[in-house]
Parts: sequence; structure tokens; C-alpha cells
Amino acid sequence: MTTVSVTPATDPAPDLLPDRERAEAYVASVCFKHGPPRYVGAEIEWTVHHAQDRCQPLDPEVLAKALGPHAPATLRPDSPNLPLRGGSPVTVEPGGQVEISTPPKTTTADLLTTVSADIAQLQRLLAAEGLELGTAGADPYRPPRRILNTPRYAAMNSRFDRYGPDGVAMMCSTAGLQVCLDTGEAGQVATRWNALHALGPALLAAFANSPGLAGRSTGWASARTRVVLGAEPVRSGPGDTGHDPAASWARRVLDTPLICFRHGGDSWDVPGDVTFADWIAGALPGVPTTDDLDYHLSTMFTPVRPRGYFEVRYLDSQPPGDWSPAVALLIALFSADDVVDAALDAAAPSAGRWLPAARLGLDDRPVARTAAAALELGLHNLHRLGLPTELSAPVIDSLDRRLATATAKLGGKTQ
Repeated sequence: MTTVSVTPATDPAPDLLPDRERAEAYVASVCFKHGPPRYVGAEIEWTVHHAQDRCQPLDPEVLAKALGPHAPATLRPDSPNLPLRGGSPVTVEPGGQVEISTPPKTTTADLLTTVSADIAQLQRLLAAEGLELGTAGADPYRPPRRILNTPRYAAMNSRFDRYGPDGVAMMCSTAGLQVCLDTGEAGQVATRWNALHALGPALLAAFANSPGLAGRSTGWASARTRVVLGAEPVRSGPGDTGHDPAASWARRVLDTPLICFRHGGDSWDVPGDVTFADWIAGALPGVPTTDDLDYHLSTMFTPVRPRGYFEVRYLDSQPPGDWSPAVALLIALFSADDVVDAALDAAAPSAGRWLPAARLGLDDRPVARTAAAALELGLHNLHRLGLPTELSAPVIDSLDRRLATATAKLGGKTQ
């Protein structure tokens, strides 16, 4: 979901950040913009495979040829990176995953229609070169392999290697479905933030779609969630909830180590665990600017990431024909203040159960209880989205099936 600018309109040029107080104020102002909830958006990733052999390593030249003028500069430097017909630009992740990101939409119907058209166009482009989109949230066929050689991804690879294999697996082998929701007015922000986090374990379990990774069954319902949370917890773990999420997020961002230092030549590696606050204090050359802080913000990979709107990142990617139920459900659950309040109450039994939800899915009883309540609440409020029958019918059918699964799990043995 695109915002107009991450820098306040009154300050178009990057400003120096000589002290922590100013940096924290900047983070809070750009990440938690207030206003009536109006816009929705989606960002969807898929792994990409050679259709004749899904285990074959992805050929970046074939991918670049398939995307043609829609290829990003990271894949083809001279590409104009034209958006798809619905307005969604295409980006490519380090392992060759493709992502489409919609412009902000004021209606869910417009969003679903746009995404459907852009997915269809993307599939046609790929099919012409013998490629296809994956159907899961993690690559079940191939080991992680980085095909993009940029300073950012090289530095990220280097940092994650210090912690084990999860970070590189996150970079190269996972694909997510992200829903973008406005933060809301000042009095709504904390509740909406807290509800998104509380619902996270149950919703990721309800849509868990990554049991396999790198050619093997992992035993996890969402292997994608496991590797994301394991990549570097300070960077990828859940956010703090409470009455002032902007302040807690700003502190966390400043205390998170840098992945990239873009002012030191071809290599962007950062020595040790230098945080942005350390840079302000003189640990690296120069005084950081708001542009540097904007870049640092882009290296936070939390389940919910504030970017002037809330980017909900905890859902596995779904098959190309079955992504709309998750999007519509989240929008319905945040369609009115009373619905958000009800969702927050319903989520209490499983709030914070990220790893049990990722491992067991709906076999975790507290998670199944919240999932059933959230699905029922979402279905009850789906009418608020004003979807025509041709868009609402497949959503209702899919959510009904997931509700039946969650309800059936509640009759089983307590975990």
C-alpha cells in the first residue's frame, strides 16, 4: 500500500538527527499517522517455479524476460518497472519471489477486483516463459538461494548468517500475504494496533499454508512464521502492545541493530551490533538523517509493521485463486470500532501464542477458539464491505469452511 511520503510535507529534504529524542519523534510521526480509516491495500508474494520442474533452481534471466517492462531494477537495472494494468508494481525478493503491491483503495470491492486482474496478468507473463506461481507460504521444493546481488541483500545475508539459517530462509524461501489498514484517529490507534497483534496467532493458524520448506516436511503448520520469528527476534518478533504503541515502536526501532550502512562504499555490512541510537551517538561516521532512518525502518520485519498505516505481515501466502478470503476477513474485522473491540476481546485466549499457532495451527485449542470467534465475527460483518455477490460468494464459502474446521478442532483433545 503506497503512501504519499514518509517525510512530513513541511520538511521535504532529509534532516539531520543529532539526538535520540528527535529521531524517536520522527519515527512516531511517520509510522503512526492519524486519520479516519478510509484506505485498504494488499501486498502479496509468491515463490516462482519452472513449471516443468518445481525443484529446478529459478533462472533469474528467465524471470526477467517473463516480467519484461514490469521487472524491477533489482532484477534488470534498465527496466522501466511499469505497473501492471491495475496499477500494482511488481517487485522481486532476494530468492526470486515476486510481489505485487496495490495502490490504496477506498473500497474492498475495488481492491479485490484490482488484485484479481493483476494476478491474472502476472500469471500470463510467467506462463509465457514456462514459469508459475507457487501455492504455499514457503518453498517446499528448493533450498534457499539468493538470486539478487545488491548491497542491501548482501548485507542482510551477512547479518542473518550470524544467527543461523532462518534469516536466509526468510529472505529467499518465504512468501507472505500482507493486508494494509489505516491506523485510524488518535483515539483508535492503540486499540487497532493491539487487536491486530492479539488476533495474529489465530489468524496465522487459520490461514497456515507452509508445512514444507527446502524439500522436506517441517512438522509446522506455518514454517514461514517459524523462520521469520527466528531470523532475528529484535527485528522480526511481535511488537509491544499497550496504550502508546507509537512511543514503544520508536524506542524499539532506535534500539534495533542496523542491517545496512549505505555510506561506506560497495559493502553495506555493519560491524557488530551497532543500533541506530548508537549511530546517533557517534558509533559510525557522520550524523544520520531522516532518509537514513526511513531506510532503517524498511529493515524491520515484524508481524505488524507501522508505515503510516498498519501493514499486517503474519499471514502465509495463499494459492493465487484463494487469497481474497484472508484479505476480506481482516478488513471486515477492522470495519468499525465495535467490531474491533469485539475482536480484541475474542482474541484474549490466544494473544501471544505465536509459536504454538505456527507449530500446531488450529490443533492448539486456545488458538482454535479465537480463530472460530474471529471467523464468525468476520462473517457476521462481511456485509459492511459492500461486496457484490460474485466477490462475496467465494469469500463466504472459504471462511465458512475454515470456521467449520476450527469449530471441529474445539471438540478434540485439549493441547
